[in-house]
Order: sequence, then structure tokens, then C-alpha cells
Amino acid sequence: MFLLLLLALGGLLAAPEPAFAHAATVGSSPAPGSVVGSSPTEVTVTFSEAISPVSGHVQVVAPDGERISGLATARGAVLHIPVRSAKHPLGTYLISYRVISADSHPIGGAITFSVGAPSARPEAATSTGIHPSVRAAVPTLRTLGYAGLTLIVGPAMFLAFLWPRRSRTGAIRTVRLGFALTAIATLGSLGTQAQQGSGAALWQVSAGELAEVAGSRFGLTLLARLALLVALVVALPPVLRGTATRPRAALVLGLGLAGLATWPLTGHAIATPMPAVTVTVDVVHLATMALWLGGLLTLTVFLLRGTDRRVLGVLLPAWSRWAALSVLWLVIAGTVQAVVQLGSVDALFRTGYGRLLLVKLGVLALVLAAAAVARRFVQRSGAGSGLRRTVGVEVAATAVILALSAVLVQVNPGRTAGAEAGAVTGVGVSQTLTSPLYTLQFNIYPVEQGEYNTVHAFLYTPEGKPLPPAEWQVSTQLMGQGLEAVKEPLLGLDPPHHALGSISFPLPGTYEIAFTIRVDDLNRATVKTTVTVPATS
Repeated sequence: MFLLLLLALGGLLAAPEPAFAHAATVGSSPAPGSVVGSSPTEVTVTFSEAISPVSGHVQVVAPDGERISGLATARGAVLHIPVRSAKHPLGTYLISYRVISADSHPIGGAITFSVGAPSARPEAATSTGIHPSVRAAVPTLRTLGYAGLTLIVGPAMFLAFLWPRRSRTGAIRTVRLGFALTAIATLGSLGTQAQQGSGAALWQVSAGELAEVAGSRFGLTLLARLALLVALVVALPPVLRGTATRPRAALVLGLGLAGLATWPLTGHAIATPMPAVTVTVDVVHLATMALWLGGLLTLTVFLLRGTDRRVLGVLLPAWSRWAALSVLWLVIAGTVQAVVQLGSVDALFRTGYGRLLLVKLGVLALVLAAAAVARRFVQRSGAGSGLRRTVGVEVAATAVILALSAVLVQVNPGRTAGAEAGAVTGVGVSQTLTSPLYTLQFNIYPVEQGEYNTVHAFLYTPEGKPLPPAEWQVSTQLMGQGLEAVKEPLLGLDPPHHALGSISFPLPGTYEIAFTIRVDDLNRATVKTTVTVPATS
């Protein structure tokens, strides 16, 4: 038990904070941090997976703070935002977005670009974060949902196939509690989805937002789950009493599998490259988990005490076979899930998803060890205090597995690590440099090793009026290495106070950037600054 507590504590400490975002922003047009010559009529943001916009939470903000965006639409993984001309078009624009990924998790962020010359970044109208109340509620509801499944499937299996001649009341009440918990968790998920999208608090939701969620794919799936729960409540009683006919049993099995399928349809499984495979595997994983864990709970609470030893001598070996088959399929399904969701072996160690999965596997190993000990007790002497203690450890450990599973489904899968690493950040360098002859505004994006770092330069008089120069020149020099400065070409554009070029940063380190501008035949001046280029990971 002490080892179990250590593993559980390690899992909570090692578990990454739920990311609530399983797709990454991989591009935009205009490009993040770029400088363009005129205001676009449409901006786009591209993600690594299909998305849908959150109504009222996608906007483009002009340099003066004016909201200039129209109704955003999504086509697969691309978000399209129409924009109108701003009253004051020159300066930095902000694209603020809030969308829902294919696996029903929210994605929020902001990207900037500039027209003419960079300026102060405008403020977004809404937060792109998750409110703490929602962040706490989502995994709690997930845990309740998994607990509900466990309390339905395990006791129902015992009542249908393995129940001895004794009262069924306690086990039937447990199944009813499972239905109640599952319904509460489902309704809670419906009631928190809008806040995940908007960034609002748990209690800040309107009837219109709830209606929008109910009409989405996510909402329709959860409403189908509720309908299936009602159908099961009606169809299940004969099964629980042990009097069900074969057609009734087949109906209950079909309804149960359909209900289980609603979990992967609103999670990681539906957003993988092989959704048919991962949804099927996820259903198997959920069914075997609920059967095994619920069976353990039923055995511990209702049957190990007060049942004749001769009856247990028949019942326990039968349960042991059920449990062994459940564990076998659980491991097979879990392995397929891990292979698909991790994407690579190193993701098991370098991603939060992989590390949390390792903790879950550690707890599972403890449960399997306890199960092996319990099986030996059954083979030797049937029920006893040693068996009850061992099964108690199994039940406690499986409760930890349920909690870890609830967190795991909120963490970005390892397969998305590549997309996250390549996600755009909108980070570049924008500065204003001055000399007695002119004021220079420039932007470099991105700032990284390689040859493709774009530089835009804009020249103004000291009073701030556009100044067409006679000649542009820029050079870069890696400081502290004794290397010569490298001159880079700048091409004058229209308007003539604007120039475009490309800067190469062959090595990481701090570079001195020098702009030498000849404003006429007799006057020239050089302005300098430094830029730090990070090492390529």
C-alpha cells in the first residue's frame, strides 16, 4: 500500500498540467511577425488538425484597437477570417482566435503582423486562457464518468453471470449509482464545453452558448450518450435480476457498446490518422477496464464477506478467468493506443503524455502483481483475509488508474509533439533606431539559424515623415568570434521608404546588426543593434 501511495504521488507530481489543446498552430497568412505593404481582405490561420471556430471569439484587431473582422469560418484545418479596411491601416495587427480541435478541446492564441511598419501591439478583446474553475472541473467530470462506467459494467456482469443465491439489492443499487454518475458527468461535460471555448468561468454561460454546444458534433454525441443511458435503464433490469432472454441480453450488449463508443468520439481517438482503428480500440479498452475494475469492486464489497466458502470456491475461479481475459484485452488495446498516440518511442520519455503513461503503467504493474497473488490465494484455499487484503490493494490501485486516465485524456498526445515544436509563435524582432539624419524602423522574422530570416526596413525623417533614401545597406556580425561582418542586400520597394531583404544567421549567438543608410549624395549614417539567435534544438 505504501508503494501504491508513492506511485500515486509521483503521478500527480509528474503529471503535466492539462493542456486543453491537442492541435497546434502551424502557420498563418499574413505570416506571424511579417510586414506587408497593404491591409489584407482576409487572414487565415492554419492548424495541425481540423478545427471549428468559437462564435464571438475570433477577431482581427487593427493598430488603433478597432475590431475589423467578419464572421470566421473553418475549412478543415484552416481558419478563414474576412477583414475590412481599418480607419488607420498602418501598424501592427492582432489575430486573436479561439477554436475547438477535432478531439473537442479548445485552442486559443494570438498572432501579429504589420502593415507598413510595426507599432505597439493592440490588446485582444478576450482572454485565450482556461478559467481555473473549468480547468478543475473537466478532469473531475472525466473521473466521475469513468467511475460511473465501472459501477455499471462490473456489477452488471456479476449479476448476469456469476451472482450466487443471495440478495442482489446492494449490487443493483451500485449499478443505479453508476448510471447517475455517468449522467452527471455527461451533463457536466455539456455544461462546461462552452466555457472551455470562451475562457469564461464555470458559472458564466448563456442559453445561446449551451444551444450552440448542443448542436455541435460534440454536443450531439453526448446527447446520444444520454439517450443510450435512458434506453439501458429501461432494458437492463431483467439482466440484473438474472431473468433476461437472449434477445434482451443482445439488446443490452448493443446499447452498451454504442454508449461506450461515445467516449472516443469526443476524445483523442477521433483525431488520429486512423480514427476507425483507434475508436474501436478505445471501446475495447473502456469495456475491459470497466469490467475488470467494476468486478473487483463488486467482489470486494459484496461477495468476499458473507458468502459460503463452497460457493466462493466455484465463483472465484470463474471470476479469475473473466479477469484474465479482461486484462489480456486491456493490455492489447492499451498497447495499440500507446503506439498510435505516442507516435515514437522517444515520446514516451520526452513528452508529458508519455511520462504520465509510464506512471499509469507502473500502477497497472502493481495491480497485476496483486492480481497474481490473489489468483494464488484462490487456487490454494479460496477466500480468506489474505485474499481480501490483496483485492483491497487492487481496488485502491485501480482508483488511482481511473484518476490518471482522467488526466491523461486532457494532455496533448505524444504524436502532436512535432506539431507543437513547429507551432508558430509570432516571435520576431521589431525595433526603432535613430540617428541625426533619420529614424529607422525594422522587423526581422523569424530569428533563427539559417538563411531565411526576412527583414523589412522603413525609413523616416527625424520628424516622422517617410524618407526615400539613395541607398540601403545592412550587415551582420557574430560577436565574440573574431569574424568579419557580412553584408546583406536590401531591395527598395514601393513605397520607396520601404526595403526588403534576407539575413543569414549561420550559427547561434549574439549578432550585431548594422544598417547604413545614404539619404542623399553627401549624407549617410549607420545605426546598430544586437539580436540573439537561439541554438537549433
